[in-house]
Amino acid sequence: MDTLKVGMKDSLEWEVTEKFTTTRGEYKVFSTPSMCLFAEMAAGRLVTPHLKPGQGQVGLSVNIRHLAPTPLGKTVRAEAELTSVDRRKLTFLINIYDEVEQVGEVVHERFIIDV
Repeated sequence: MDTLKVGMKDSLEWEVTEKFTTTRGEYKVFSTPSMCLFAEMAAGRLVTPHLKPGQGQVGLSVNIRHLAPTPLGKTVRAEAELTSVDRRKLTFLINIYDEVEQVGEVVHERFIIDV
């Protein structure tokens, strides 16, 4: 955990499959709950290599702005940046893009725990 520094970045890509969608009219699009999971996974992936043995991490808060729809079958990319380290509390900005535009902006807090 001592190696976590503000400004660290990582990214994650997903294909928008059926399980990550909701129906809007006749269309299936990337759902907001799936965007939440995606953002948490991107932040968690950034943190995991920096944890000491016996440490884990949990989410504290998620603030999502879902900006545009992404259809079933398209790819989404989460770009996570660590923006604050306050002892064991970590804050991230995660911008989410599809193949056309930015589709989400997430501020997410995580906490390092002893398991």
